[in-house]
Amino acid sequence: MSWKDLNRHTRILRDAETGHYGVIAAIAYNIEQVLGLVRAVETARSPLIIQFFPWAVEATDGLLVRTAADAAERASVPISIHLDHAQSETIIKRAADLPFDSIMVDMSHYEKDKATEAEPGRIEGGEDGVMDTAGLEACMTTAEEVDEFVDTGVDVLALAFGNVHGEYGSRGPLLDFDRFEQVRLRAGGRVRLALHGTNGFAPELMERCVQAGVTKINVNRLVLDDYYDHLRANVDRMPHTQLIEEGIQKVADLTVRWMEICGSAGRA
Repeated sequence: MSWKDLNRHTRILRDAETGHYGVIAAIAYNIEQVLGLVRAVETARSPLIIQFFPWAVEATDGLLVRTAADAAERASVPISIHLDHAQSETIIKRAADLPFDSIMVDMSHYEKDKATEAEPGRIEGGEDGVMDTAGLEACMTTAEEVDEFVDTGVDVLALAFGNVHGEYGSRGPLLDFDRFEQVRLRAGGRVRLALHGTNGFAPELMERCVQAGVTKINVNRLVLDDYYDHLRANVDRMPHTQLIEEGIQKVADLTVRWMEICGSAGRA
């Protein structure tokens, strides 16, 4: 049985856990970014998760998601299509009719007794198109919470151990790896562990997170910064087609670099 006969998301993360590497889960906002991410996969021979915020489902009526799923089917390396931070019943129902391999149900804006998100504790901050939780009291994941979330049947836990959505500011990331290890031991391999909030991470910090046991690594700016810098610098200086083509390559090159840092390059 090949990887194409199984749920891609589950298989990709289980293989990463077994192989002790991390898999990039990159947000895409347009087709150039999708194409750049797929090019990185083929170049690095690395698995990948392409993520979309609910915005992509609504603004493009699912077209961008279907396009990415088609590209994943054509790829020679496993790619999963994931909906990140779905925050309403309506969007989850719409997503069920689209070719997603996995969906994150984010209810962190509700009180804990109403939450179904597999993100024990609360990760502060907000992201583009996602409800901001910065006004909520920060709460790091505790080992005692793990069983409660695992019992819901989720496949992945996104831990809160000092990471934040969005920007870290001048202090930079201050992660509590002792807390992470306590939670990892309590999880006992029953679920995979995800890292949210990686904007501004240094390669050394990312490598430490992978060594600690993270398998799914959510990224946004880490793989898109060069693309946006390229657009800003060249939008009035070259033909639109050239701008697009070079933008695709910018995404691909930066993504390959982070695949190498996370140890997934050459694993597929």
